Amino acid sequence: MSIYQRIKELAKNKNISIRELEHQMGFPNGTLQKWNDNANSQKLKKVANYFNVSTDYLLGNGDRPTANLDDLETIMMFGGKPVPEEDKETVLEILRRLRDARNNK
Repeated sequence: MSIYQRIKELAKNKNISIRELEHQMGFPNGTLQKWNDNANSQKLKKVANYFNVSTDYLLGNGDRPTANLDDLETIMMFGGKPVPEEDKETVLEILRRLRDARNNK
């Protein structure tokens, strides 16, 4: 799936047109349609942040748009170093509370 196809799918799920997305991002009309396997990295980051997905997902380096909290136990890093085991549960609890607060808005 191309970058554009993934963005198109995300936009559809969010009930927003590609044209409206481009407008909200401040991109000229037709910008996203040109993104097949290649995109401006700054603009790609902006779109990923808008949809709360990773740039890796948009680039086709994975089938899941976001990480699962359970996955964070094995991939959690801070400052380029693994989070100590004794701190992981605290970090996960903070993330769960943030997620729940967003879901309850």
